[in-house]
Amino acid sequence: MAIQLSDIEPLSLQGLTDIAAADTTVKLLQVKQSLLGKDSEFTKLRATLKDLSEEERREVGSSLAKAQQKLESAFLTKIEQLELAEISSKIQTDFLDVTLPGTPTKAAKVHPHTQERLRLEEIFQEMGFTVWEPYMLDSDYNNFVALNIPDGHPARDMWDTLRINENLAFIVHTSSMQNRILSSQEPPIRAIVPGKTFRNEATDARHEHSFFQVEGIYVDKGIKLSDLLGTIKVFLNSYFGREMPIKVQPTYFPFVEPGLEVMMQCPVCEGAKPLDCGGCSGSGWMEVIPCGMIHPNVLKAAGIDSNVYSGFAWGFGLDRLIMIKYGIKDLRLFHSGRLDFLNQF
Repeated sequence: MAIQLSDIEPLSLQGLTDIAAADTTVKLLQVKQSLLGKDSEFTKLRATLKDLSEEERREVGSSLAKAQQKLESAFLTKIEQLELAEISSKIQTDFLDVTLPGTPTKAAKVHPHTQERLRLEEIFQEMGFTVWEPYMLDSDYNNFVALNIPDGHPARDMWDTLRINENLAFIVHTSSMQNRILSSQEPPIRAIVPGKTFRNEATDARHEHSFFQVEGIYVDKGIKLSDLLGTIKVFLNSYFGREMPIKVQPTYFPFVEPGLEVMMQCPVCEGAKPLDCGGCSGSGWMEVIPCGMIHPNVLKAAGIDSNVYSGFAWGFGLDRLIMIKYGIKDLRLFHSGRLDFLNQF
C-alpha cells in the first residue's frame, strides 16, 4: 500500500511525544531506534515511495524528510538535557572532597632480596662496577667449559645441574656470565652479576634449590690479589655499616687460581667464640665470599691475553649475607610468602 500524507503526521506527533517522555539516555536511544531504525514505521513508509507518481513522490518525500528532521532535532535537544541531568546527579552522589584526609592504606613493601640487592648494587657502582643481568638458562659452554670445567671434569660433581637438554641448563652460578662479559669488551672490565641460580638441592634451613648469587669480575693490567681483598673489604664494611675484620683461607674452584674463601669475623659473637654461638658455632669466623684470581684458561677462552691482563672474580650468596645481617635462621623464609616475616623489612 502506497504512503499517504495523512500517514506521516500521526507518526511524527507520536514520536515527539515518546521523545519527550523518555527520562534516561538509555530509554531515549531505544525510542530513536524504534522511530528511525531500519525496522521503524518511517523506514517502511520510505520504502513505498517508489509506488507513487513523480509529483506525489516529490510532495510526500519532502513531508517525510521534514518529519524525520524534526524528530532528529527533538532527539538531539532531549539527549543533551538528559546527559546534563545525569552528570549533575552523578556529581551530587559521587562528590569527592579532595580537601578531606585520605583513607589510610597499607603500602606494599619491597622484598628483602630486592632491598638488599639494590643496596649492594649501589655500593659496587660507587666503586665503578657495572651491573649485568644473567641468563636464567644458558649453555653448557658458559656454565662450565668456558670456566675451565670441561666435560668429564670431576669438579662438575660440585654442581648438581637442572638440565633442559644436553646443551641447555638452568644456571648453577652467576659465573656463567663471565665469558659473555669478558668476550664482549676490552679491559679494563669491572662488572657484577646479581641473579637467581638453580641447583638440585635437598631443601633445609641452609639450602634451597633456588637462591640468589652475586658474581663479580675485575680485569685490567697489573691486578693483584691485594686488589681483590681490598675490594671485598670495602664492600663488607659498607654493606654491614661497620668495620668487619676478615681473613682468608685457601680453597679450590677450577676457574680461579689461587682460590680463596674470605672469612668474616662473626657478627653475632664478634669473635668471642662461645661454643653455643648461633653464627659461627664457636669458631669466631664465618665463610662469606668464595673468590680468587681468574684462571688464565678463563681469560684465554674470552680472547684476553693472560700475559698482559690479570683479574679477580668472586661469587657469593646474597641470601647468606642477608641472613647474617638480620640474624635470620632459616633460608626458606625468603620463599615462604609469610607476611609476618616479610613485613619486618
